[in-house]
Amino acid sequence: MQKKGCLGCSFPVFIIILVLVIALLLIGFISGPIGSNLFPNIKLPSWITITQPEPELPAEAVFHIGSFAVTNTLIASWLTIIFLVLFFWLVARKSKLIPGRLQVLIELVLGWLLNLCESVAGEKNGRKFFPVVSTIFLYVLLNAWFSLLPFFNAVIVHTSEGEVPLFRGASTDANLPLALAIVSFIFVTYFGFKTLGFGFVESFFNFRPLGHNLKDMFRGKVKSGLGGLFLSIINLFVGFIEFIAYMIRLVSFTFRLFGNMTAGEILLGIVMFLIPYLVVPIFYGLELIIGVIQAFIFGGLTLVFATMAITPHQEEHA
Repeated sequence: MQKKGCLGCSFPVFIIILVLVIALLLIGFISGPIGSNLFPNIKLPSWITITQPEPELPAEAVFHIGSFAVTNTLIASWLTIIFLVLFFWLVARKSKLIPGRLQVLIELVLGWLLNLCESVAGEKNGRKFFPVVSTIFLYVLLNAWFSLLPFFNAVIVHTSEGEVPLFRGASTDANLPLALAIVSFIFVTYFGFKTLGFGFVESFFNFRPLGHNLKDMFRGKVKSGLGGLFLSIINLFVGFIEFIAYMIRLVSFTFRLFGNMTAGEILLGIVMFLIPYLVVPIFYGLELIIGVIQAFIFGGLTLVFATMAITPHQEEHA
């Protein structure tokens, strides 16, 4: 029986891996700003060193169609859409009764999303919500993962405004999270009105108890009418607060996704500049996880809010 060395591999292989890791750590440290100041006499080739990042908050325009500016974030979002459409078209076209590994993986992801929708909203409504929720989840996830590709922020094009990257993470442009927030908001509001009708508005502003209490006062039931009137006014005020919170979702959805994705991109740029080559893969792994979390939060909150929107107000307080 062959003996294993360390971490499941032989000692020579382990020593080679260890030497490579130490070499990458030393090269990354020396090529960074800290190492170059500590060891100014060591000159490394220019292709090894990493230039200082200069993050830009607004998306840069790559070209114009008339007066419409096509930005690098918009091109990245188009790339995500094209990939999703072609990928699922090819998978659906080549689907088999006995699925392969790729088909199994896709069915597992979509099955998990469908089960999530049905567990939160019920079988009937969950199937109605599934197309939008799954699309939002996959779109946010792919935008986050695509921004980690090597050619993002690396392919430079010359424009009338100077040199700008051709591709940049789509979610680092506030316009895309805002557009997704608007889609989620319209989706939730549509199903709220479709299911409850005018009762959806009454979940925020219900004037019926106020009218009944005023009638009781005119009928001589002053004591019970005043008590009910006071409670009705409080409920209207609470409903107004809930309506404000409902509208604020547009802002919270937008800046949650925009802030996390932009902060992640800036963090990767800083780490790559300080100690490149070895530490960067660790942060890449963290960013992959963060992309999943942000996609789950955006899609999950859309699902929860849609479920709340179709639930009668009386059932919420039952």
